[in-house]
Amino acid sequence: MTKNNSRSKLSIFALGGLDEIGKNMYVVRYGDDIVVIDAGLMFPEEEMLGIDVVIPDITYLLENRDKVRGILVTHGHEDHIGGLPYILKQLHVPVYGTKLTMGLVEHKLREAHLLNQTKRVVINSRSEVKLGSMKATFFKTNHSIPDSVGICLETPEGRVVHTGDFKFDMTPVNGQAADMHKMAEIGKKGVLCLLSDSTNAERPGFTGSERTVGEALEAVFRKAKQRVIVATFASNIHRIQQVVDAAHMHNRKLAVVGRSMVNVVNISMELGYLRVPPGLLIDPDEINRLPAHKVTVMSTGSQGEPMSALTRMANGSHRKVEILPGDTVILAATPIPGNEKLVAKTVDRLFRVGANVVYSTNSQHGVHVSGHGSQEDLKLMLNLIKPKYFFPIHGEHRMLRAHSQLAESVGIRPENIFISDNGDVVEFSGGKARYGSKIQTGNVLVDGLGVGDVGNIVLRDRKLLSQDGILVVVVTLGKNNGKILSGPDIISRGFVYVRESEKLLEEANRIVTQTMEKCVSERVSEWASLKTSVRDALSKFLFDKTRRRPMILPIIMEV
Repeated sequence: MTKNNSRSKLSIFALGGLDEIGKNMYVVRYGDDIVVIDAGLMFPEEEMLGIDVVIPDITYLLENRDKVRGILVTHGHEDHIGGLPYILKQLHVPVYGTKLTMGLVEHKLREAHLLNQTKRVVINSRSEVKLGSMKATFFKTNHSIPDSVGICLETPEGRVVHTGDFKFDMTPVNGQAADMHKMAEIGKKGVLCLLSDSTNAERPGFTGSERTVGEALEAVFRKAKQRVIVATFASNIHRIQQVVDAAHMHNRKLAVVGRSMVNVVNISMELGYLRVPPGLLIDPDEINRLPAHKVTVMSTGSQGEPMSALTRMANGSHRKVEILPGDTVILAATPIPGNEKLVAKTVDRLFRVGANVVYSTNSQHGVHVSGHGSQEDLKLMLNLIKPKYFFPIHGEHRMLRAHSQLAESVGIRPENIFISDNGDVVEFSGGKARYGSKIQTGNVLVDGLGVGDVGNIVLRDRKLLSQDGILVVVVTLGKNNGKILSGPDIISRGFVYVRESEKLLEEANRIVTQTMEKCVSERVSEWASLKTSVRDALSKFLFDKTRRRPMILPIIMEV
């Protein structure tokens, strides 16, 4: 493909969020001005053993740090703000977000000791922000968290619109409808390129209103004879509001458990986004002092996370809440792809202890609706914005592909649609678009306090250890003559049980001794060569005998 080498071209690309769910980070550059939209994290896949979270590789931004004018945040979900504490340690730029979004961001920055050194600017749907040669304006959207916005970036090349996560909810819980009038106005002025949420692009129809969940919750509360325990996403403030309303309607007190849930509830109440009647909230210590039919518990753990409050309740290991026979447990969320087994295991344990469980697959109640628009919502957005070029974002490849087909169905020409991967740069110049050179992207793995210090080699080693275990071979050599003074001692962990495999290990010991003696006789004195010889000989022998490949770690000492 041809490339435009003009310095003042408009470039758009993703550092995260394409061909994946999470880790959202999109970059718009014009000349020497760079604007970043969102800075999310992603939770690790099964093969990422021991990893806590995954964030985008921001090498490009660090190499161009003097050009980055700021980070615009569309809303307060982890897949859009979770990367900020890690990224802002390296990249000192202003962050712009709505009142609630910034409240959640500030909590993260306070924990990371970055609050005082980060410039934070609170915006609303009427704000205008100058970012070098670009200007950002905003429009209200509906999502499963209040204060969500879409972004319109006015650039010298044309308008670029980023929808954020959205659906069109005609009866929103907080009464804040999406600003379709403003979207239509932006579309009427002319939009060069639209970046739009593709999460539910495969799902027909419109996504249901969050208000229907409130009605469903109320119906479950009405039938419940004992305690009601509701698990949902901590950041789904509309859902939390409806649990608060249902508890109040049925004269129940409400206890909140789970660290992230407590944090979000406190921040939302403080900023006025969660309306809680006085006296409704109780401390978890008071749960057992009240009659069961007077108690509601709101908890984390809708995804079956092993250390979450609901999972510990189901296991009987939670310090303050025990599930009792006859309790009603509502999982007001659907499993994120990949979490189905964890959720099924938690549901099974809840049934085992005698709870009545209401969850997505067994419920006629409809205790969850998505925060993302389905096909008709997406087509409505396309028709309002009327972009010349279309760039589907936020989703796995099949979702991006489905979204592109929707765009074609509403009249966008196929050659004006860019289904991209992270790092693919789309360049605009003179109203024409083409692919430019690719940008370095990838995953930065966060493990404990280490950011980026665990890479593919370490993960490969962890995978090997988890599959076939490890053998440590310890040998002591004489410094003068190179002869074996003690050992070889072989230590097995996760490979074979030593007491039942004495003959195998004796044979392994003999192989190591022969290999070492051969190396000494051939005057091989480099330790790297000695270790490689031992590792190769022992690996071949063990595979022939067991069809397993444990990690072999030779330790050679000289005295």
